[in-house]
Amino acid sequence: MKVDAGIQRQLLDLADADAEIARLDHRRTHLPEDTEIAELDQRMESARDDLVRAEISAEDLTREYRRIDSEVTGMASREAKDSAQLTAGGLAPKALSELQHELSGLARRRASLEDDLLGVMEQQEALTAEQQRAAATIEHLAGEVGSTRERRNTALSAIAADHDAVVARRESIAAEITPELLAVYEKQRATGRIGAGLLRARRCGACRMELDRGTIASIGAKPADEVVRCEECGAVLVRTAESGI
Repeated sequence: MKVDAGIQRQLLDLADADAEIARLDHRRTHLPEDTEIAELDQRMESARDDLVRAEISAEDLTREYRRIDSEVTGMASREAKDSAQLTAGGLAPKALSELQHELSGLARRRASLEDDLLGVMEQQEALTAEQQRAAATIEHLAGEVGSTRERRNTALSAIAADHDAVVARRESIAAEITPELLAVYEKQRATGRIGAGLLRARRCGACRMELDRGTIASIGAKPADEVVRCEECGAVLVRTAESGI
């Protein structure tokens, strides 16, 4: 295939545009903000788990408090009843002794339960503080996620603008290249390889492989408008004054 050397050189600009598009695509899918958001989400999930555990424990303590409080109230009522009987008098010595013994036992049991009640209240206070800490952590992290998402959106907008500009430049360059040469270039790119590279210092600018002297001599003997392909990677080898041949 023969194509004007000047048009062949435009393949280098086209390859540069495609490389820039690839870089922008990579940046779009590898934003540092995405990593930050994932880490923040993980921390928020952990804080939510802490909050749920604290809430469940708080509910258990509330039930325990009500149980003990109900028992203390019942004992106080029973003590009041027994005390009234004791005050009223008229009890036989044995009944009086039994009643006094029961009142003493009730007082000890009630005192023990009241201590338990105080312990539950202390645990409730600790859990309330834990719930508040977890809730505050979630709120703080949610704010960080929001600001990070804003930065991510700003970065994506900038990348999209750059991408559109490069695509427009690529289309303009491609329009100047002959369809036959462009087809060769695009077919090469379809294989996942670079479409064209500058031949410089015996190296292919696409695959970076050094060509042997025989190949260089053969290329040097070809007319400037002859389309040359790299034997290693298949890219169009563009020859310029930098090629040294």
